[in-house]
Amino acid sequence: MMGGNLIWFLIVAVLVVVPFWKLLPRYGISPYFALLAVIPAIALVLLWIIAFKDEIDGRGA
Repeated sequence: MMGGNLIWFLIVAVLVVVPFWKLLPRYGISPYFALLAVIPAIALVLLWIIAFKDEIDGRGA
């Protein structure tokens, strides 16, 4: 039973981390913060930062 839960956690973690890993560098944030996105509260904070960031790749919005 525990092995099945671990597999589902890893699948969900990959589905969350990979998009953050690709998005965060565009907003000037280290991609290593994407590893913390498996924690829902931190994922919400990262989405909040992305939503209200004025610049993408150093260009004005």
